[in-house]
Amino acid sequence: MNQHYDVVIIGGGPAGSTTATLLKKYSPQLRVLILEKEKFPRPHVGESQLPQVSEVLAEMGCWDKVEAANFPIKVGSTYRWGQDSQPWDFNFLKDEEFREEARPARYEGQRKQTAFQVDREIYDEILLRHAEEMGCEVREQTAVTKVDLEPVSDRISGLHLSSGETITARYYVDASGHVGILRKALGVETNCPTQLQNIAIWDYWTNAEWAVEIGVGGTRVQVMSLPHGWIWFIPLGPERTSIGFICPAEHYKNLKKSATEIYHEAIASEPRISKLITNASCRGEIETTKDWSFISERTVGDNWFLVGEAAGFADPILAAGMTLTHVGARELAYTIVALDQNRHESNWLKNQYDQNQRRRIQQHIRFADYWYAANGQFTDLKEHSRTIAQDAGLELNPDEAFRWLAQGGFTNDIVGQAVIAGFDLGSMKQVMQRFSQQQIPWEVSGFNIFELNLATATKEYLATYANGEINKIESYLRDKYRLPVTGFYGLLIEILGRTSDIQQIYQHLIAVFKTRFSPQHAQVALNQALGCLEVMVTEGWVNATLNPDKPALNISIPMEGQLVHTSRD
Repeated sequence: MNQHYDVVIIGGGPAGSTTATLLKKYSPQLRVLILEKEKFPRPHVGESQLPQVSEVLAEMGCWDKVEAANFPIKVGSTYRWGQDSQPWDFNFLKDEEFREEARPARYEGQRKQTAFQVDREIYDEILLRHAEEMGCEVREQTAVTKVDLEPVSDRISGLHLSSGETITARYYVDASGHVGILRKALGVETNCPTQLQNIAIWDYWTNAEWAVEIGVGGTRVQVMSLPHGWIWFIPLGPERTSIGFICPAEHYKNLKKSATEIYHEAIASEPRISKLITNASCRGEIETTKDWSFISERTVGDNWFLVGEAAGFADPILAAGMTLTHVGARELAYTIVALDQNRHESNWLKNQYDQNQRRRIQQHIRFADYWYAANGQFTDLKEHSRTIAQDAGLELNPDEAFRWLAQGGFTNDIVGQAVIAGFDLGSMKQVMQRFSQQQIPWEVSGFNIFELNLATATKEYLATYANGEINKIESYLRDKYRLPVTGFYGLLIEILGRTSDIQQIYQHLIAVFKTRFSPQHAQVALNQALGCLEVMVTEGWVNATLNPDKPALNISIPMEGQLVHTSRD
């Protein structure tokens, strides 16, 4: 029996359910099938999120359902990482700004700045059932046993199922996770652009104390460094907590002990975590997995796509995995809808999707590498910064590379903003100060004239994804640098076209942000705009000079900031 669909998605996890839900939202007539080999609910690791995920959940129409599950609200993370043994916090918003409010709440105000810590057994089922309610056909306990490929082409012609059926589709999506069912069948190679090869060991605990309780349901994830690895501590609800240990695979082998022994010895050696589980009980079912970062050489083909961990994986130190998955799945849904409706040229749409996924995964892998370098995993922090710069196509010496990184070297996680993994440039500089134990300067400081410099730049179109549509925006390309004409960058380009005086630039920015944001968020927007100006100066898009007759811009980063500071818990 042969059945034909518009889109067949292999995998019912967040990548598959997000893609499916948004396909049905923006193109309801599409016939979408999700194939899932397991029966939901089922356990899964990867519980900590970033605020970007909530934005996607709201667009899917299921944020309220996730909120109703009463998962802890993640307001940030507490780290013991780097040269200082004192724990420090990175918060999504200031402690004093988190108000106590009844739950379930709405996706507004402070909840747009926070994230969830989710029990994946519950969370993944919420998303899959929501996709089903949106009109997707869901088949659980149905595995793909064979992939039919058209000869001498890059097309999939059908899938054989464990039920004995053969199905066909116009588009095929691999959302099967690291298993990569379509990726492997198609012979798509992967590469591992990192020295990190870690092992993750975890289990779940009942009645562990939370390290901190903030307002109603708010807390911080704990990330505690050890000599040969690190521990995560993630409350998933009032009673259930995920605790895991990550260490290099080589260290794991050299210990010649069982995973259970290694796990409990690691936890026992960490006083902060040990105290939190004094009255807790362990489930006693240790789980392990390889924690090796990788990127697929390509994520698109003639009639197929890779999404989520099928496309690539970055080390979980920064909790970016779910963000990469949800954001990538959203962009894939937009891409398929645009292809189906012939809104843009096919190759351009596919190339934009492919470049976005691969660049984003690569950035998060290198950012994770930087964190491990700061913790002594690599020989030298500045030397490792040089490796990161080389990945961006820049040949810099170690000092130059460290400076480039400090000025926003790869903070382009979101088009139009200077941000990566929830860190804006100001927060990134504060973290680098903690890691390097030295003051990190601002390139814009000491100047008051900022002139736009687009000489010799060429124009290229980038895709932006909003309200179910893909729009083309201009970007400038010069050497290895790209300047998108959107977001804060677009606003700065517009303002710099009128004036080069910093006081007038400030006035224009403040006037715009007053109309768009509350007073508290207007200041955040101003800080992010200055971060983008910093990147523009560093990359040569803006020439900064000093008029000695006028006051100069003066920005410095304190060691103790409002979002990044020594832990007060």
